Amino acid sequence: MRIGLVCPYSLSIPGGVQGQVLALARSLRRRGHEALVLAPCDGPPPEVFVVPLGSSIPTAANGSVAPIAPDIPAQLRTMRALWDENFDVVHLHEPLAPGPTVTAALLKTAPLVGTFHAAGEQPAYQKLSGLATWFGNRLDARVAVSEDARLMVADVMPKDVRILFNGIEGERFRNAEPWPTVAPTIFFLGRHEPRKGLEVLLRAVSELPENTQIWVGGTGPQTADLQHRYPDKRVSWLGRISDQERERRMRAATIFCAPSLGGESFGIILLEAMAAQTTVVASAISGYSQVATSPHGLAAELVEPGNSAALAATLNKLLADPKLGVSLQTAATLRAKEFDLELLCDKYLEIYEELIAAALEAPSKVTSLRVKVR
Repeated sequence: MRIGLVCPYSLSIPGGVQGQVLALARSLRRRGHEALVLAPCDGPPPEVFVVPLGSSIPTAANGSVAPIAPDIPAQLRTMRALWDENFDVVHLHEPLAPGPTVTAALLKTAPLVGTFHAAGEQPAYQKLSGLATWFGNRLDARVAVSEDARLMVADVMPKDVRILFNGIEGERFRNAEPWPTVAPTIFFLGRHEPRKGLEVLLRAVSELPENTQIWVGGTGPQTADLQHRYPDKRVSWLGRISDQERERRMRAATIFCAPSLGGESFGIILLEAMAAQTTVVASAISGYSQVATSPHGLAAELVEPGNSAALAATLNKLLADPKLGVSLQTAATLRAKEFDLELLCDKYLEIYEELIAAALEAPSKVTSLRVKVR
């Protein structure tokens, strides 16, 4: 099966959608399918199966900055790749994000699957509701990664949106060699912007034991300001780190802390920490709560968003009593296995096969500008 996965965000910049697209492509290729990822890249492609579409343009979106490529050259490269590769099915991630996914929906060279990842407020969907609905109707199958993500497009999207939670490559975290550390360590990883809540953690640091080490991964618009206002020698500012370093630090950390204030449709990074058998402390926001609440018991400690005193108290409780962390890790390990990427890949393959079979039975339903221009 030839599968094209289209990502609107630059693969040179770490992000949940980018990681999910690359991981799904790796799983598909391990199973013998010819999966290619079409996406912007601001440097060398991160994998041999990536077709680079050009550089990205940082754009404000959902309280963050999205590295998208809405420029004409990127769209022409997208069109050329879709025509040349002759995919059996094309899978669009964030189908309504400006750039390659919208172009691929317009072109529609094969049956289309669309996965919606984002949650939170999206005024553009309401302002362009008619156009968004039209694009939604171009999709042959619609998927949301969480109930929050589904609700964000519910007013403009056809009603048959199924929920398939994101998956993790659990083995990579379980088998990672722990990064060297000599003290109890708290790990934060994310973009340094208000909605990720890094400042909440930094405010809590003064209440933590003197021997506590804090790893801060990532960069962002707040980095310099936060470094200036919170000059604590216990905080190590790591900058952007590789996937391998991320896995090793996840495995080594005493606690992984995710103090986000909102805008998270699903806690994929929490699941990665759980797979690494690291205790998780996170904000009690919807996207994180659905991950932490498990049939096996509580898989993470949840605290009030933005409350640095409550965060400090929870971190101190877990640092003082390692047995509490072990209890959380037991449920967390089982929880992470429920979201193994191979299970998600199975479900997407079922969708692909259904759409390809339907297209063979009624090929006229798959419209293509390629056919029209020839």
